[in-house]
Amino acid sequence: MTGMVQVAVAGDVAEAEEIQGILRSAGIDAEIGDGEDDSVTVSVPEGSIEEAQDAIEAMTEPEDVIGEP
Repeated sequence: MTGMVQVAVAGDVAEAEEIQGILRSAGIDAEIGDGEDDSVTVSVPEGSIEEAQDAIEAMTEPEDVIGEP
């Protein structure tokens, strides 16, 4: 049995559910959990980390990515 690994931190439940939906549409199981300071975390099975990161990156608009011009 593999453990779950955090792949994203959302500011609220709605944002976490959006990320979870992106991952599920890519066929990746994702769980939402409580983070620090009222944040919400999104975790995936350990073997799906790379695939999850690629899915999130592909489905995120460039202007939504912090640090991008």
